[in-house]
Amino acid sequence: MLDLLHQVKQHRIIVAARGLRPADLLPTARALRAGGIRLLEITFDQASPTALADTPAAIRQVREAMGQEMLVGAGTVLTAGQARAAVQAGAQYLLTPNLDLGVIEAAHALGVPVVPGAFTPTEIAAAWNAGAALVKLFPAGCLGPSYIQAITAPLSHIPLLAMGGVGEENLLEYLSLPCMAGVGVGSNIAKKALVEAGDFEGLSALARRYTGQL
Repeated sequence: MLDLLHQVKQHRIIVAARGLRPADLLPTARALRAGGIRLLEITFDQASPTALADTPAAIRQVREAMGQEMLVGAGTVLTAGQARAAVQAGAQYLLTPNLDLGVIEAAHALGVPVVPGAFTPTEIAAAWNAGAALVKLFPAGCLGPSYIQAITAPLSHIPLLAMGGVGEENLLEYLSLPCMAGVGVGSNIAKKALVEAGDFEGLSALARRYTGQL
């Protein structure tokens, strides 16, 4: 199994590609890699009737094209069926927005690490005890650094990934918090406007502004 916690601690940023056209995901991945990003999350669009086909197809395309240049995971995984489809397509890890023990069990059965979403100390502890590789604190921006500092005192053994509200201006503030293995960044890096304009050089430059702070 991929040592995801080690990879997150090493590279510090997972970028979530959300709401992008399937055809744009490979050039987006290449642009992000050129900007120093090594961890990519391709999300399921739960509102799309074709998500169960589209997301695995995008994962397969990126994995086949980029090999080990990029570690590719599936995000917004809400069901065991989505977990299976993503892993069969080549997803190396799974992320969820919520705590779902069924999805965690499916990930373990599939042999991939899973990062469940959690909001409260109870959820964080439950996710870790269920076998999370690390726990996604989501949405971190609604909680803020002071909340994270408060809850990590009794939960200092649990590595966290802050996601939701992390941007260029507060990246280092979040990364300096206790227990913070890394952060997840979505549209603040994977900007839809840049992608749809075909400005992949601009996307790489934006990613470098983040990775250059590390």
